[in-house]
Amino acid sequence: MAHSRLHTLAAYMRPHWKNAAVGIFALFVVNALGVYIPLLLRNGLDELQQTFSFDRVVYYAALILILAALMWLVRMTSRVLLFGMGRQVEFDLKQRIFKHLLTLEPAYFTVNTPGDLISRATSDVDNIRRLLGFAVLSLANMVFAYGLTLPAMLGISVKLTLASLAIYPCILILVQLFSHRLRAQQLAVQQQTADLSDLIQEDMSGMALIKIYAQEENERRAFRALNQQLLSANLRLSRTQNTLFPLLRGLASISQLVILILGVGSIANNTLSVGDFVALLLFAERLVFPTALLGFTITAYQRGEVSIDRLETILSTQAKIQDPADAIALPQTEVRGELQAKNLTYTYPDAKTSALHKLNFTIHPGETVAVVGPIGSGKSTLANALPRLLDIAPGQLYLDGYDITQIRLMDLRAAIAYVPQESFLFSTTVKNNIRYGDPVSEQPEIEDAAKQAQIHPEILNFPQQYKTIVGERGITLSGGQRQRTALARALLVDAPVLILDDALSSVDNQTATAILKNLSEGTRRKTVLFISHQMSAAAAADRIFVMEKGEIVQAGTHEGLLAQGGLYRSLWEQHAMEQVSAS
Repeated sequence: MAHSRLHTLAAYMRPHWKNAAVGIFALFVVNALGVYIPLLLRNGLDELQQTFSFDRVVYYAALILILAALMWLVRMTSRVLLFGMGRQVEFDLKQRIFKHLLTLEPAYFTVNTPGDLISRATSDVDNIRRLLGFAVLSLANMVFAYGLTLPAMLGISVKLTLASLAIYPCILILVQLFSHRLRAQQLAVQQQTADLSDLIQEDMSGMALIKIYAQEENERRAFRALNQQLLSANLRLSRTQNTLFPLLRGLASISQLVILILGVGSIANNTLSVGDFVALLLFAERLVFPTALLGFTITAYQRGEVSIDRLETILSTQAKIQDPADAIALPQTEVRGELQAKNLTYTYPDAKTSALHKLNFTIHPGETVAVVGPIGSGKSTLANALPRLLDIAPGQLYLDGYDITQIRLMDLRAAIAYVPQESFLFSTTVKNNIRYGDPVSEQPEIEDAAKQAQIHPEILNFPQQYKTIVGERGITLSGGQRQRTALARALLVDAPVLILDDALSSVDNQTATAILKNLSEGTRRKTVLFISHQMSAAAAADRIFVMEKGEIVQAGTHEGLLAQGGLYRSLWEQHAMEQVSAS
């Protein structure tokens, strides 16, 4: 598993390997200079101890100052390159995640909550950025520090070097003891962060409902409970970090203390020069910082390790609905609009009964067909099946004689304009919402679509007409206005097939009937599948399908179905009674 994560990290870095390589080489130069300066100082001290010369003091001081300035400049270069590489990887990952999410079917987003996905695309990506910036820098710095400093120390005194390093096995054992705990605690923090993000997202979307039912206090308590869990998780992680990091730094500093104790005796015995003693102290001090940073590096790695798993869970999810290898191209201009079902059956995952069961029908080009039936009878499932928002098996649904599972998704969805039950609007202008499916549409085309949807006169009464901002999810509009704006959006793309899934439920029967009449007349007549509970509007359709328990139990014209009796007549009589009660 660890090897797999390192392989994944390498894949993230691969497009930016040049910056990483130059940054790591710069670190090598920094550490080489960091080893050379103490040796230069040693030589200077030993020389001046033998023969003092002010000119030589100035020479060594100036040379050390120049080398220190160069070391600082190269160090800054390495930081800019490596941290910049982390930022580039962060950018790439966010692009990949967003692009990949757009390929997944709607069912994926009913299982994976928006708060969790947002947390992964922000917090987890940020953790990987830190890992590939700070952690790579720290790790490379530690390798070069040890790799270059230890040989120099051993060259001065093997005895003092080994004595000073005797404490380091304890450091490695300490790191190993804490690593599993750090990873588990980091995972808990990230999961609690996702849960909190999910609650915020849900409450912001449902704020009106919270206020209608006066549930502010309950939501406040729920938020406090999750926030408390996040606080507790963070405190546990912080306690572990604040125990480990000072211990690492303290243990690393013992090496300097060992050199001080043993080095003084060696100087007294003339087995070690003052210059060598100072150089050893500086070398030991050089190892303290990268060793102390080991704790931070471990934390960054543990965070990144958890985040890699969470991100790869998204990126490794394969879209269930995608183009086959030999997908059929079907330009919109060639689509007539005939829809056909042959024993169409669909069962939702983990469901015990079929939502659709052996449906058979043919809808002719330009025909308006209404679909009515009780709640849960499968009407919306049928609507979602036609544009392949559901993973329908091959050989069951056809558009103009082509199996929809064999048509290119882009072409299939360009041929079908779909207005779902929830009239989702973006937080932008009315104009941009209507032309969402065709962003380059001009004002006359937009107004024509609005007129067909019977919303144009009301838009003219808005404060800024078509430039009016509708607010998040269209909150500033009424339910009927949102539905007709969404309908105008579907009409603007002028697709041969139009599916309305209870998309006029908030519109009065007279307006709904007028809209359907406009769609079924004229030269731009479309194939319309109108799913509705508005029986008077459905009665104006060319044909009516009556659904119950996932099956089409009746089909025919309004008059013919009334004469048949059965479920349709019951629904019509119920509608008539509601109309009388409302009047």
